[in-house]
Amino acid sequence: MLAEEVYYRGHEGEAIQAYLARPLGEGPFGTVIVIHHMPGWDAGIMEITRKIAHHGYIAISPNLYTRYGTGDPDEVAAVARAGGGTPDATFVGDMAGAAEHLRLLPTCNGKVGIIGFCSGGRHAVLAASRLNDLDAAVDCWGGRVIAAPEQLDESHPVAPIDLTPQLAVPLLGIFGNDDRSPTPEQVDQHEAELKQHGKTYEFHRYDGAGHGFFSVNRPAYRPEQATAAWGEIFKWFERYLSA
Repeated sequence: MLAEEVYYRGHEGEAIQAYLARPLGEGPFGTVIVIHHMPGWDAGIMEITRKIAHHGYIAISPNLYTRYGTGDPDEVAAVARAGGGTPDATFVGDMAGAAEHLRLLPTCNGKVGIIGFCSGGRHAVLAASRLNDLDAAVDCWGGRVIAAPEQLDESHPVAPIDLTPQLAVPLLGIFGNDDRSPTPEQVDQHEAELKQHGKTYEFHRYDGAGHGFFSVNRPAYRPEQATAAWGEIFKWFERYLSA
């Protein structure tokens, strides 16, 4: 594969830093936008981007904190959090730009999926509800898909669950039953909403796993559950992003 830093045009034409990994060869390949978690655009998310490319997809991970500076991911993430994080409208514009960038690549097969982790899981659901040209979405333990009124603000005015009627693509959910954000009860609530609106989805829940159980460098890592969940993710991508 080839992996490199690139820039593309995001919300309002701004240059967005991103990490792109792609298989060598003519393809065509399905493509995946990889959304990082709240701690930032770090080595872990780049490893996941390469993992997806290793399985035969062009993968791009935008740095959602580009506007807050460059340098140490922890420091940039702290600045971003202090500023309230990326506004939802800005995020959706950045995703539209990432999808366009992928489709213009000569080895793209025209299909674009999205996957996100933690806050990125919420973002994946948001993008899948706001954009009508994605082909698949994966929410990995997205917190605040369901949000109380006091958790909403001008930059984040709506809970993604309230956008379920507009959800435009098949949604895969990956959750640990020991997680507290989202809790199993919140996952149940989200699933009930998807059923009510007749959406195409699959939710997979794992006992003995909590938040961030894919993180190989953290105590939360659960190798057995993570391996099983990655298998479901790649089956989902094969179903909806293959040529």
